[in-house]
Amino acid sequence: MCHHRGWGEDRERRKWQNPENILRDIGLHDGLTFVDVGCGAGFFTIPAARIAGDEGRVYALDSDEEAIALLRKRASEEKLMNIEARIGVAEEAVLCKECADFVFFSIVLHDFTDPAKVLLNAKAMLNRTGRLVDLDWKKKPMPFGPPLHIRFSEEHAAALIEGAGFKVNEKKDAGEFQYLIVATPESSF
Repeated sequence: MCHHRGWGEDRERRKWQNPENILRDIGLHDGLTFVDVGCGAGFFTIPAARIAGDEGRVYALDSDEEAIALLRKRASEEKLMNIEARIGVAEEAVLCKECADFVFFSIVLHDFTDPAKVLLNAKAMLNRTGRLVDLDWKKKPMPFGPPLHIRFSEEHAAALIEGAGFKVNEKKDAGEFQYLIVATPESSF
């Protein structure tokens, strides 16, 4: 599942994507609980931990052992004690029950074997007012990213999310290459 392993790749990605701005834009702030599913080496996990602060909690999940090892190393170097990083398969993982203010997917929803199951697991992790956030590749040709045929269009991703019992609250561009969908569990209304 890992898409970005090293700081060098992160620096390149930062040329077209700012994780801190995205996280603040979705409403992440001090004291909240954030779950990063398919976290890779922590492109969003590390900034989320900084933003959530000592009173917040960040759960990170990826199936790639090397990526999780690198994430743990980075967290240790920055003395970020609020991250719990786990190796696991998203279809089988519920990292906490009804504890998360955010469950976040960054350019990974199309990678899962069973995205519907992963979304149901996300719903189990969200608290009553929590939000699911899917940041994903636009389904259009571009110089990088996954092959066009495996990407989910914004409409397809929204339909999957709604099919898992969420209400899509917002769909918008997240720069030239990606879109962002924010949804809440239907039961929260």
